[in-house]
Amino acid sequence: MPTTETGLADRVIGWQRSAGRHHLPWQGTRDPYRVWLSEIMLQQTQVSTVLDYYPRFLQRFPDVQSLAAAPLDDVLGLWSGLGYYSRARNLHRCAQAVVDEHGGVFPPSAEALATLPGIGRSTAAAIAAFCYGERAAILDGNVKRVLTRAWGFDQDLSLAANERALWQRAESVLPTRDLPTAMPAYTQGLMDLGATVCTRSRPACAGCPLGDICVARREGAAERYPVKTRRVRRSHQSLWLLHLQERPVQVWLAPRPSEGIWAALHCLPTFDSREALMAVLPEALRGDAFEHTPVRHVLTHRDLDLHFVSVNVGAAPADWPGDGAPGAWYAPAQWAALGLPAPVRRFLADTPAQQAPLFSGDPARGGGAG
Repeated sequence: MPTTETGLADRVIGWQRSAGRHHLPWQGTRDPYRVWLSEIMLQQTQVSTVLDYYPRFLQRFPDVQSLAAAPLDDVLGLWSGLGYYSRARNLHRCAQAVVDEHGGVFPPSAEALATLPGIGRSTAAAIAAFCYGERAAILDGNVKRVLTRAWGFDQDLSLAANERALWQRAESVLPTRDLPTAMPAYTQGLMDLGATVCTRSRPACAGCPLGDICVARREGAAERYPVKTRRVRRSHQSLWLLHLQERPVQVWLAPRPSEGIWAALHCLPTFDSREALMAVLPEALRGDAFEHTPVRHVLTHRDLDLHFVSVNVGAAPADWPGDGAPGAWYAPAQWAALGLPAPVRRFLADTPAQQAPLFSGDPARGGGAG
């Protein structure tokens, strides 16, 4: 493996200061709360999307104490649309841990930060580097791509031993002097290179400060790196969602279980089959059910086919769905503030009243979507 460590940190720092990103709202601060919030939001989410959410979140929760004290529903409601909702649940848990266990002050080291809910090794290192100037290496997906290409690191990162080897090498090239200013610039520089120059496809090698020492560029094989042979198999699932409408515009929403898909969010009642959905409806309402065109919703490792079924219950018995049923009726102004799965929010915002019944004639006989 060629030796390309010499001067790597200086190259990245120099490039970041002259050509890196400096306009992002979470830059220029050593407040660990703000850095932590941005790092969690940026996980698996584009910067352009986070730019819309970050200021709103800070306005509602300006510090870790206000976030820790907020109901989870409020946090999920503000997070709604960012996806990967486990991040929001862990964000809330982490804020409470910082307040309850650390007196409202984030621990001042990567090792201690990594013990908090939802903060992994790379995120902990980023917070420590930006806020405390700690000599700690980040290794998120973008940075893995930058370093494996520069070094020609062709070991399979599906294997833990190879991942550890890459971590060790990343730590070996960290800045060694002027750490309070060098570590934030170096860390941000790696992030910027991965996001804007050393991209997954068609990297802009001519503008890269590592271009003349990059093994992948010399080989003309940037697409080979990083090497990871193990792939998570995609799965498929169909769900039926009951859109209960109470005149004039209220809808029935229920909290999801604390684990599994859309955990802890509010949602339309969800079923694994059309038959299971219809079984919960009083017989008088089954003939008025209207099934919309199915919607394909793509998750990281799963494709969901969502079948929304609308029923207007204006004429339903007064005791149905009943006091024992989980959930409540919500008007638009109320459900808009809840944490809802993105496809459910889009459906509620875009769907007019049903136009035709799901079944024609005998509700026991299958029918078209109308």
